[in-house]
Amino acid sequence: MAFPTALRHPSAAGQMKLLGKCLTTTVAGLLRIMLGFYFRRVELFHAERVPSNGPVLFASNHPGSVTDAFIIGTSVPRQVHFVATVQLFRFAPLAWLLKQCGIIPINRLKDDPRAMRSVAATFEACFEVLEDGGAVGIFPEGVSYDDSQLKTIKTGAARMALELEQRHGGKLGLRITPVGLTYSAKERYRSEVLVHFDEPIEVAKFLEGYDARRKECITELSGEIEGRLQSLIVHLPRLEHARVVEAVKRLYLDRLKLGNVILKEPLTPRAEDLVLSQAIANAAEWMERTFPERFNAFARKLHDYERRRARLKLPDETSERLSEKRNLLAYVLSRSLLAVLGAPIAVYGWVHRLLPVALVRWVATRFTNPGARKAQTPHASMLVGVFAFGGCYALYVWLVYRWFGWPFSLWYVLSLPIAGLISYYYTHEMLRLCDALRTAVILFRVPFARKRLLSLRSELLAEIEEARKEYRRSVHFTETA
Repeated sequence: MAFPTALRHPSAAGQMKLLGKCLTTTVAGLLRIMLGFYFRRVELFHAERVPSNGPVLFASNHPGSVTDAFIIGTSVPRQVHFVATVQLFRFAPLAWLLKQCGIIPINRLKDDPRAMRSVAATFEACFEVLEDGGAVGIFPEGVSYDDSQLKTIKTGAARMALELEQRHGGKLGLRITPVGLTYSAKERYRSEVLVHFDEPIEVAKFLEGYDARRKECITELSGEIEGRLQSLIVHLPRLEHARVVEAVKRLYLDRLKLGNVILKEPLTPRAEDLVLSQAIANAAEWMERTFPERFNAFARKLHDYERRRARLKLPDETSERLSEKRNLLAYVLSRSLLAVLGAPIAVYGWVHRLLPVALVRWVATRFTNPGARKAQTPHASMLVGVFAFGGCYALYVWLVYRWFGWPFSLWYVLSLPIAGLISYYYTHEMLRLCDALRTAVILFRVPFARKRLLSLRSELLAEIEEARKEYRRSVHFTETA
């Protein structure tokens, strides 16, 4: 059977397109594996809101640098062409790989004072993808950062979307899907991340009078994107307000989970944390606005409690054990037994992890920006970890094979990842045991400090519970008015 000429002799463009698709699939698979190793859990919230077809512009907050693109790109069932700084394209092999995977370079003003000359080219590259029914990912804040607060977004996403929709007379059907990323502790191995999708924004609805009031339309759409992104995360722009909310979460979030009436449907753990944290933030804002003097007095007492707890070096979960002598002693004894039994395997894992972990930490410290170190640590650790752990473990296996042969080295290979995970969790549990031991010392040797800390904690919890009831009554009254 004869094949058509086009199939027997595919064009160079077709070959490159096929190569790019294969590379994209391969890279996506590798990224999923790396994310699975680094993060304990990546949760998707309202993933059903992601359009399955048609042109889509994903607009996300940017708390995790390159990792944000990794997570979004592997969380949606379609290829996303991200816009990335031209700085990533300075190294020729990496530039080639990024282009094959559909990454679109942009020359920011901070990268090059002449950047405005190339922004139009970036827009055109995005337009080409969207006009073909594809998806583009963009981070409207423009920069990544260490804290979890949304920064003022730039107008680039709105300008791009409105310009393209205007070209097609409002008939293209372009939608913007806001994405909120919330990390539990992005700089820590085996932490968690929540990917929260919002309902798509129909760009055509913001086109009315675009020719005459272009600036106003861009401002309106940018405001809509910013408001949507704020609703997808816990947005606390004021530092003092953020400190109060974080402290209340440490004190009260677990209790709120046990008896809350906020959630109307079962949620995954990180989604539940987000919804309840937003409720705490809203209640704190209402309290500060309605009873400012009472809120300030509560904030001072909370600060006193946090200061005393920090002086004793106690995590809040161990503070609650100060009043539970029997449970605390049982916990210390059980974990001490675990420490003795698990020590041999943990030491075996530590010995093998020592060199690659040291390499990863050195790179994460040496080659990340001090102002955004937490944001850049995940992708630096993942990318370097592949080579550090892969190279070191390959060297270990080769040495064992040279000395003992295949049968023994095969069992050795199987033991490495298991012992590595056991050593990590062993270390985590031993740190918790140290906290419990410190609590036990305070319990028996510093009774005054224990009594004062417990008293402050009880007062704070009582005030939080009372404020919660008042806030619920206020919300109920507003809804029925």
